[in-house]
Amino acid sequence: MSIQSAGIAHGSTERNEPAAHDAVFGLFDAKWRQRIGLGGLLVLRYGLIALLLMWGAFKFAAFEAEAIRPLVENSPLMSWLYPLLGVRGTSALIGVVEIASALLMALRRWLPSWSALGSLIATGTFLVTLSFLFTTPDAWSLSSPWGGFLMKDLLLLGAALYTAAEALDAAAVRAATAELRTKT
Repeated sequence: MSIQSAGIAHGSTERNEPAAHDAVFGLFDAKWRQRIGLGGLLVLRYGLIALLLMWGAFKFAAFEAEAIRPLVENSPLMSWLYPLLGVRGTSALIGVVEIASALLMALRRWLPSWSALGSLIATGTFLVTLSFLFTTPDAWSLSSPWGGFLMKDLLLLGAALYTAAEALDAAAVRAATAELRTKT
């Protein structure tokens, strides 16, 4: 239902609406819309790669290992790693996973299926970190530093899922093209 048909439009008449729409959105033909979409996809993928590389590198530092300790030690999915690897070892392992997923995602141009794997690994990472919202005491409290910090991972999860789907599509196109070449 459009805003106009819902009777919500303010200060415009139905007769003027198409002209105003065309004046603004007519500037964006199919070529421009495609460029805008590609720009968004590039920002999603390479922004996610940059963040994962940065956060992954931080996991090798003592300050970050201690900073994530309250999240990891309260998680049934992760806390078992502390007795096995210690605080620094667990943090380093998380860093390896984050960096590996970023590097795999960066292979999109050459190996889209590997890039999709990197995005899927990042998806798993963000699902685990979002689970901290439910396992960390008082994470939802207004005075907690964790709630807002962890909620950003909801958006990053969406970015990882979208880049995984796009890379899987690219891998399927590449495979179909290769198959056609072998048949001719």
